[in-house]
Amino acid sequence: MEKKLYKNKQNKMLCGVCAGLGEYLNLDPTIVRLIWVLITLFAGAGLLAYIICALVFPEKPENF
Repeated sequence: MEKKLYKNKQNKMLCGVCAGLGEYLNLDPTIVRLIWVLITLFAGAGLLAYIICALVFPEKPENF
């Protein structure tokens, strides 16, 4: 079965981007969120990247 990247509505905090990435990478969404915050604080582009991902990632289908 091929893996696809989706926003996860069930485990979301804002838009479900980190929850979807965590599911895709088999990581806890909290770890993905912490990494994302660190990237935002130190690299500065994390917020813009999150907004882009929130707009681009499709919603996870109900039957998936």
